[in-house]
Amino acid sequence: MAPRPQAESDSSPSLDGSTPAKDSAVLPAYSTVDLVADDPAEENPWELPELKDSGIKWSELNTKEKILRVLTGVVKLALLLGLLYLFICSLDILSSAFQLVGGKAAGDIFQDNVILSNPVAGLVIGVLVTVLVQSSSTSSSIVVSMVSSGLLEVQSAVPIIMGANIGTSVTNTIVAMMQAGDRNEFRRAFAGATVHDFFNWLSVLILLPLEVATGVLYKLTHLIIESFNIQSGEDAPDLLNVITDPLTNSIIELDKSVITGIATGDPAARNKSLIKKWCKTKTNTTFWNGTVASCPAGAVCWEDGNQTWTEMNQTWIDYQQKCRHLFVNVNLPDLAVGLILLALSLLVLCTCLILIVKLLNSMLKGQVAVVIKKVINTDFPFPFTWVTGYIAILVGAGMTFIVQSSSVFTSAITPLVGIGVISLERAYPLTLGSNIGTTTTAILAAMASPGDTLSNSLQIALCHFFFNIMGILLWYPLPFMRLPIKLARGLGNRTAKYRWFAAFYLFLCFLVLPLTVFGLSLAGWQALVGVGVPIVVLAIFVIIVNVMQSHCPRFLPRVLRNWDFLPRPLHSMAPWDAVVTSLLGCCSNHCCCYCTCCDCCKKKEGEEIRKNSKKSLEMYDNPAMSTDENPKEVVKGTQF
Repeated sequence: MAPRPQAESDSSPSLDGSTPAKDSAVLPAYSTVDLVADDPAEENPWELPELKDSGIKWSELNTKEKILRVLTGVVKLALLLGLLYLFICSLDILSSAFQLVGGKAAGDIFQDNVILSNPVAGLVIGVLVTVLVQSSSTSSSIVVSMVSSGLLEVQSAVPIIMGANIGTSVTNTIVAMMQAGDRNEFRRAFAGATVHDFFNWLSVLILLPLEVATGVLYKLTHLIIESFNIQSGEDAPDLLNVITDPLTNSIIELDKSVITGIATGDPAARNKSLIKKWCKTKTNTTFWNGTVASCPAGAVCWEDGNQTWTEMNQTWIDYQQKCRHLFVNVNLPDLAVGLILLALSLLVLCTCLILIVKLLNSMLKGQVAVVIKKVINTDFPFPFTWVTGYIAILVGAGMTFIVQSSSVFTSAITPLVGIGVISLERAYPLTLGSNIGTTTTAILAAMASPGDTLSNSLQIALCHFFFNIMGILLWYPLPFMRLPIKLARGLGNRTAKYRWFAAFYLFLCFLVLPLTVFGLSLAGWQALVGVGVPIVVLAIFVIIVNVMQSHCPRFLPRVLRNWDFLPRPLHSMAPWDAVVTSLLGCCSNHCCCYCTCCDCCKKKEGEEIRKNSKKSLEMYDNPAMSTDENPKEVVKGTQF
C-alpha cells in the first residue's frame, strides 16, 4: 500500500491542474466502520430451533430409495420404543435402589410424631422421604398406613403430602442434567424440568399457610367423604406395569411393607431386609381350646368346673415359592445392593437418554417433524386460543394415568423440551396435567383400600388432588400469574452460563434445605422460628429490592440501586465460577463440560478471534479521506 500523503503536500492536484490552496477545505474523514456489516441480532436461545425439511422429497425417490427410507424409519421407531422402555425400567430400578439405600431411614423419619405435628417439619419430611425413595406413591402409602393405624392425624398428613408433591419432581431435574453437553439444549431442558419445581414450591408457599390457618383442604375433603357413601372398589388398573414388571421384577423385588412397619413402630420390621425373598406365602392359623389361670383381656373365656378355658391360636407363615430376581440368593446388605443398583440404573438411564436424544434429532429432520412441532406448539385460532393450554393439561393427566407415574411422564418430555420439539410454554400445562394424573391414580388406589382404612386413605388422596387443582387455579389461568415459567427461564439462563449451578441447585433445594429445616425442627420450634424468620425476612427484602431495581430504581436510595456495594462474591457468580471450574480442572470459566470442555473452549476461542478480526476493521479511518493533525504519527493501513 502506498504511503499516506501529507496533509500539506500537493500530491492531489485539482481537476483543472491548479494546486489547491494550503488552507483549502478537506472533506471529513469517513470511517470504514460503514463498510463492516453490523453484527446480526443475537439469536434468542429460547426460540425453538427451526426444523427444516432438508431431505429429498418423497416424490423424487425411486422405488428402492422409498423402501429403504420406510425400513430406516421403522427401525428407528423400534429402537426409540426399545430405548424408551429401558428408560422407564431404569427409573423403576432407580426408585428401588433409593429405597434400599434410604428406605429404612425414611421409615425412621416418620416415627417422631411430635415433629410431624409441626407443618413446616412435615413438609420437609415429605420432601426428604420422597427424594430418598424416589416415589411419591410410596411416601403417600406410608402416610396412609400411619393415619389408618392412628399414629398420625389427617390434618398433620396434609403438609407431608405437599412435600411429597415437591420431592417427586427431583427425577426429571436429574434427567435434565444429562443434556449439559449442548448449552442451549441444557438451557431449555433444565427450564422444562424446573418449571415443575417452581410450581410446587410456589403452591406450597401460598397453600401451606392457608391450610395451617383455615384447614381448607382438610375441611373440603372431609365434607366430600361425609357426603358420599363411598364403597371399597377394585384395585387401580395396572397399565404400564404389565409391560415393565417382567424386566424389573427379574432384577429386584422389594418388600415395601418393611418401610411401613418401621414408620408405624413395628420392632420386628427393623431387622428385616427390604429385598423380597419369598414371592408366594400363605399365613396359617391353628385354633384350639386351652386352660388359663385368668382370662386375658379381650378374650372369650368360659368356666368348666374349676378351670377357666379360652380359645387359643397360633399363626405361622408357609413359604411356598421363592422369588426369581437376581439378588434373591445374594448375601449382601441392603445398602450394598442399593448402591450397585443405583450405579447401574444411573448408567442405563444416562445411556438411554443420550441415545434417545440423538435418535430423535436424527428422526426430526423431515416434513413429519415439522408437522409434529406445529401440532404440539400451535394454539387454536382466536378466540379459542386459551383452550389449547387446558387441553394440554388434560393430555398430561391422561398420559400420566396411562404410565401411572408423573416422574416417568415429566422425565420423558424433558429431553423433548431440550431438543426443541416442545416449547416451555407448552411443557408447563403438560406438567400441570401430570400432577393431576398422578393423583387420580392415587384416588383409584385409595378406593381399593379395605373398609377400615378407606375413609382416611381416600381423604389423603383427595387432599393431594385438590392441592394440585388449587395450585393450577393460582398459577395458570391468568397469563401474568404464570410465574413458574419466568422463574424456570431465569434459572435456565443461569445454569446454561454456569453449568455447575444445576448440581448446586439440586443439592440445595432437595437435600440441604430440607435437612436444615428438619434439624432445626428437632431442636424445637423456638430454634426453627429464631433461625428461619430472619432468613425469610432477608429473602423477601432482597426480592423486593431486585424487583424495584428492575422497574422503579428512582424510588430506592442511591446505594440500593445496585448491589455493587457488596463484596463481588455476594452479587456475582463469576468468582464462584472461577473457583469451581479451576477445581474441576476445566480450561475455561464457562466450559464446564467435564471431559469435553476443551472442544467448547476451542469454539469459544475461535469465536473471539473472528470477533477481534472483525473489530480491527472498525479501528482505522480511511487515510485517503482524512488529514493528519500530527504528520509524524505513524498511521496503520486499513485492513480488508
